[in-house]
Amino acid sequence: MSSYFNSYLDKPLTYLKGVGPAKAELLKKERGFTTFGDLLYDFPFRYEDRTKISSIGSIESTDLPVQIRGRLGPFTVMGQGRKRRLLSHLEDDTGAIELVWFRGVDWVKSSLKVGKEYIAYGTVQRFQQKLNFPHPEMTPYDPNQLKAAHPFAPVYESTELLNRKGLTVKTRRRVMQSLIEGLASAGIAENMPAYLMNKLNLVSRVKALHNIHFPESQSDLDAARWRIKFEELFFTQWVMVKQNLKHKRKIRGAKFEIIGDAFLEFYNKHLPFTLTRAQQRVLKEIRRDMKAGYQMNRLLQGDVGSGKTIVALLSALIAIDNGYQACIMAPTEILARQHYISVGEYLKEMDIDIAFLSGSIKGQARQDILERLEAGEIDIIIGTHALIQPFVKFKTLGLAITDEQHRFGVKQRAALWAKNPNHPPHVLVMTATPIPRTLAMTLYGDLDVSSIDELPPGRQPVKTIHVRDGQRMETYKFIRNQIHQGRQIYIVYPLIEESNKLQLRDLMNGYERLLEYFPRPQYQLCMVHGQMKANEKEAEMQKFLARKTHIMVATTVIEVGVNVPNATVMLIENAERFGLSQLHQLRGRVGRGAEKSYCILMTDFALSKDAKKRMETMCSTNDGFKISEVDLELRGPGEMAGTRQSGDLGLKLAKISEDQDIVALARKAVNLILKKDPDLMSSAHRPIASYMETEGRSLQVWSIIS
Repeated sequence: MSSYFNSYLDKPLTYLKGVGPAKAELLKKERGFTTFGDLLYDFPFRYEDRTKISSIGSIESTDLPVQIRGRLGPFTVMGQGRKRRLLSHLEDDTGAIELVWFRGVDWVKSSLKVGKEYIAYGTVQRFQQKLNFPHPEMTPYDPNQLKAAHPFAPVYESTELLNRKGLTVKTRRRVMQSLIEGLASAGIAENMPAYLMNKLNLVSRVKALHNIHFPESQSDLDAARWRIKFEELFFTQWVMVKQNLKHKRKIRGAKFEIIGDAFLEFYNKHLPFTLTRAQQRVLKEIRRDMKAGYQMNRLLQGDVGSGKTIVALLSALIAIDNGYQACIMAPTEILARQHYISVGEYLKEMDIDIAFLSGSIKGQARQDILERLEAGEIDIIIGTHALIQPFVKFKTLGLAITDEQHRFGVKQRAALWAKNPNHPPHVLVMTATPIPRTLAMTLYGDLDVSSIDELPPGRQPVKTIHVRDGQRMETYKFIRNQIHQGRQIYIVYPLIEESNKLQLRDLMNGYERLLEYFPRPQYQLCMVHGQMKANEKEAEMQKFLARKTHIMVATTVIEVGVNVPNATVMLIENAERFGLSQLHQLRGRVGRGAEKSYCILMTDFALSKDAKKRMETMCSTNDGFKISEVDLELRGPGEMAGTRQSGDLGLKLAKISEDQDIVALARKAVNLILKKDPDLMSSAHRPIASYMETEGRSLQVWSIIS
C-alpha cells in the first residue's frame, strides 16, 4: 500500500482547496469529518441530471426533481414572524410557476434580481390544485455552464447549518472535484488480488472511487457501486472469518471423543420424540466440533418451538460422557427455571445430577450447590448470570450453553471461559430470534452458525389476527369463549405504568379495566412484570401453570421461557409499538398444546407504513426466518443485532438487506483465499495484506466472543 496514499487520506480538511479552517471546523461539528479520507468515503446519496431543461407547461409530476429556465417575476412578502414567506414566479414561453421561500426571505430577495433569467432546480409541489416551487435552487442562466452540466451531478447529505455557511450542494461538488483530482496522483494501490478482479469483473479501486462521485454513465455508476460494495463486504468478512480460523488454530479445546452411556440411554430409552432432520444435522455439526481438538464456538439459531433445548441437552450429555460438566445460562430467572424444569423432566429416569442457581438462591442452599459443583457432583447446572460470579467454581466445565445470547454482553459470556483453566469450555450460544443468513455471516462471522430451520411434525400454526381498538368488545367476547372451553389467555402491554409521552394502554390501568370485563370470581387474573421480585413472578407463573388463573396480564417479561400448553390466545395491546422480533417471540408463547391457538394484534387506527408492514407480515406467516428478513429490511442490521453489541459494521454503501448475493460471494472468496493462503504469503495476495496493515486496521467489526 502506498504510504503516500495513506498520508493523502489522512490530511486534515483545512488543506483541501475550497474548505479552509472555518469550513473544516463546520464539517467536523456537523458531520464528524476531519480528513480527506472522510470526505472521499462519504458517497453521494443520489444524483441529479442537470443537463435537461423542462418547459413549465410540461410539468405534471410532483415526485421527481425538475429543472426549468425562465425569467424571474417581482417579489411579494406575505405574513409576519414565523409565517413570513417570500413569493415570486418564473415564466417561460409555455407558462409560469409560483416560487416560494419560507426561510431566508431577506437573503433570497437581496441575492436574486427581478427580470433576470434563472435556472431553477428542485421538486415541485401541488398546493390547492396549483403547482408551486418551494425553495428552488436558483442559478443565473449561462448557456456555456449549461453545456458543461453533468448528467450525474452528485448530491451529498448535508445540514441546514452547512448550507447557510456556504457549504451548499454546488460548493461540495467543487470541493469533491479538487479531492478527486488529487487522488489521481496519490499513488493509490489496489487492495484486491488481480485474479479475483478479473474473475468478478471488478473495476479498479481508483476508478470506482472516481466514478462513485462523478460517473459519466449509469453503467459507470453501477460498476463503481458493485466494486465498492464487494470491497466493503469482503473485508468485513475477512476480519470475522480470519478471527474464527485464528480461534480454532490457537485455542485448544477438550476432545469429546466418546458417545457413552448417558447419551445412548437417553437417546434410545427416554427421548420422547424422533428428532427432526434439522435437529439431527445440527447435532452432527456440534459433535464434529467437540471432537476436533479446538474450542467449539457455535451459534445455534432456531424458530420458536423448533427444539433447540433438546439439542442443547444431548450436547450436554456428550460432555458428561467424556467426564465433563455442562452449564446452561439464561438471561432471566423465568427462562432459567423453565429450562431447569424441562431438563429435569427429560432426565427424571436417569442418574444425572442437575441443579439450579440464581440470585434468589441464598444461604445454606446456595452453599450446598457451590460445594457440590466444585466437587464435580453436579453434572448440569442451569441458572442466570449468577453462574459467572467469581465464587462459582466447577471441577471440570466442558460445555457452556448460553440461551438468548443477544441478552448477554460479550464480557458476560466470555466470563464462562475462565471456569476451566485447563481447557476453555466448548461454547454453544442459542437464540430463538432467527437471523437472516446474510446478517449471521456478517455479524457472527467469527462463529460457526447452525440453524434448526424445521419445526417438529404436528405443531399447529398459530392463527394471527390484526384488529383495531374499536373491536375490543368483540375480542373480549372471543376470549371469554376460549376461557369457557377451558383455555388460558395472555394479554401483553408495552408499559408498566402510564406514560405522558406515549398514549399506550399501560399494564396497571389495563389490569383494572380487564377486571370490569372479566369480573371475579368467575374469572381469575394474575399479573407479571419486570419490576416484581423473582419469587413474586414465580408465584404468579405457578398459579397460571396450575390453571388457577385464566388470564395472565404481563409485559414482555414473558417474551421467552414461558411454556403453558393450555394457553391458546395471545392478545398484544398496542402491537404497533412492538418490533417484529418481539411480536414473533410473544406469539411463540401460544400454540404449544394440541388446541388451535390465536395471536391477536390490537392497534390504533392510525398506523405508520412500517407498522402496517409489521402487522401484515405477522398475519401472513409463522416462519421466523421469513419474518427476520422483513425485520432486517425495516430496521437494518445494527438495530436487529442491538447497537451496543453489533458495533459499527463500517459499511458506507453496502446494505445487508439488499446485497445478500454480494455477501455470499464475498464470504466464498474469503474462505477460498484463507484455505489456500491463510497467512497471505503469496505475492498474489499481497494487496490484501498491505491493506490490512494500513487502512484495514480501522475496520470495526463486532464478534460474539472477543
